[in-house]
Amino acid sequence: MTRVILLGATGSVGTSALEAIEAGPFQLVGVAANRDVEALAAIAERHRPEMTVVCDPDAGIELARRLSPLGLATDAGADALVALAAMEADRIIIAIPGFAALRPALAAVEAGRIICLANKECLVAAGDIVMARARATGATVLPVDSEHNAIFQVFEPQSEAAITRIVLTASGGPFRTAPHEAMARATPREALKHPNWSMGAKITIDSATMMNKGLEVIEAHHLFPVGPDRIGVVVHPQSIVHGMVAYADGSCLAHLSNPSMVTPIAHCLHYPKRGAAPVDPLDLVACGTLTFEAPDETRFPALRLTREALLSGGVATNALNAANEVAVAAFLEERIGFLDIARTVEETLSAIAGMRLDVGTLAAVEDTDREARRLAQLATAAPATT
Repeated sequence: MTRVILLGATGSVGTSALEAIEAGPFQLVGVAANRDVEALAAIAERHRPEMTVVCDPDAGIELARRLSPLGLATDAGADALVALAAMEADRIIIAIPGFAALRPALAAVEAGRIICLANKECLVAAGDIVMARARATGATVLPVDSEHNAIFQVFEPQSEAAITRIVLTASGGPFRTAPHEAMARATPREALKHPNWSMGAKITIDSATMMNKGLEVIEAHHLFPVGPDRIGVVVHPQSIVHGMVAYADGSCLAHLSNPSMVTPIAHCLHYPKRGAAPVDPLDLVACGTLTFEAPDETRFPALRLTREALLSGGVATNALNAANEVAVAAFLEERIGFLDIARTVEETLSAIAGMRLDVGTLAAVEDTDREARRLAQLATAAPATT
């Protein structure tokens, strides 16, 4: 049995991961969630892992009360999460959203684990550090994001010099055809109605602004070293083609599947072999027409901002990620408008550009993250965009 640790078990990706784990020859030996004790305890009761961790220290007592009578070990807090990430296992799935996943991800890297990475913010904020340490320790980073997993499956390392372009596809989100005025009035409820995917709130809003796709471009830059100028985005509303790699001989290899996170998770769990997954087979006749469009960076400025941050280097992508997390939270709390998300990010990047901030260490990354969040909080207090 392949021993698996799952961080972020109660979220949408974690739920898909459990489907893949329960369908295959996998044993869940460690599991963690943020604060949903009820759901986490139910998972532990079903799988009986060696360690169960809740990130919220205040929830630790309740978790222990639920699981200790069953002889199941529990722990709580950020340090416990980092320790769990370094525990012996054949695979670790990192499905914790946001910057909070960085320390446990680095712990898994330092332990030389095979990491199924479903979190993009780790590489956006600290991709140079994470990938350099992975090379040094022999850790393997397998991309779980559907687009990056698709690229991974059709990327031919032996033909890297002949790769002319990597293309990530984007659904376009709920506002793909919405006019500017409608987006200015958009409510969180409207923005959370994704046409194809069932995801957590933060990533769903990122999809609506297309910030998610911009972050994925930065992530792809760290996973597939072809250079930013050879990473592109096309809008594909049907979400059947997840990624493409074009080669110098005119070939373009594409990965297709139904829009389900179970497929890329199962691929990473079974890799380098292939195993069955509890998903419906793809029926192209039933899918009908597949369409593709160029992204509109005027209506969705997040794509421009992420590309500019990537080309700027230094602390820019880290600051962009921090500002976006603050702005999305403010929008979900209805303190700013939908269009203010990109405005907040742009103002934060402008403010931080003149600062002398260190790069290259985890401490420096965390310092930049804190400063960018402070600046973004100030930006969210500005008048709303109309």
